[in-house]
Amino acid sequence: MIYKFCAKTDTGRSRDNNEDSVAVDEETRLAVLADGMGGYNAGEIASGMATAFIKSEMSRWLTEVGGTARAKEVRRAMEICVDSANLSIFNAANSNSNYSGMGTTLVVGVFRDDVLVLGHIGDSRCYRWRAGKLEQISRDHSLLQEQIDAGLVTLEQAQHSNIKNLVTRALGVEEIVLLEVNEYPVELGDFYLMCSDGLSDMVQDAAIAKILGAEGGLEQKVQLLVDAANDNGGRDNISVLMVEVLEATEKRGLIARLLGK
Repeated sequence: MIYKFCAKTDTGRSRDNNEDSVAVDEETRLAVLADGMGGYNAGEIASGMATAFIKSEMSRWLTEVGGTARAKEVRRAMEICVDSANLSIFNAANSNSNYSGMGTTLVVGVFRDDVLVLGHIGDSRCYRWRAGKLEQISRDHSLLQEQIDAGLVTLEQAQHSNIKNLVTRALGVEEIVLLEVNEYPVELGDFYLMCSDGLSDMVQDAAIAKILGAEGGLEQKVQLLVDAANDNGGRDNISVLMVEVLEATEKRGLIARLLGK
């Protein structure tokens, strides 16, 4: 399998600055997305610190271990890295009054052969498009999601809720944070979509699915998603990070030529 990455972040139509941040390392198949929060430019600082730190440390570790690390070892390295990033943001927030209370959501994924190791904190999401079906594989850490889980709010009512953005976990807000980590099998033809709530709040899942299922390349799909969020109001920063899983036809062709086939 080969993995193709494409990411785009956009300020949207209502905000003056962009507090989202994305980072990709194609060599180690690492993808990171964060949506910051806080006064002044603190949200921008928090998300930028998160993506820069995690990309640097995880990429370095993944490069050192090469292809030998198993999924559970990647999982543990991710947890350690995110713990360190959390403490770094927390300490920065407590040493500078301008950054007091800053924090960020987080989605981080590492693709290892045919497995995705996915970690997340907060309400930034990861979707999977497979065989014509869109599925949200991350689960929001939010007050609204807790109400849905408890049967207090229907999915239809949730679309119009005024507490959509109240997260129950965020990176950098407290000295310790729990990263939720899961492993998912990867199949040829999959698309993985990581996004901030600037996309998921503005574009319904059915519309996202329609864009992912349409003809066009990865870059075009990413741009269409950003455009759809802006066309629906663009009330928040919009970040989209997509990964396409392709068959390694070039490598197979080389082997075939070496074998004289």
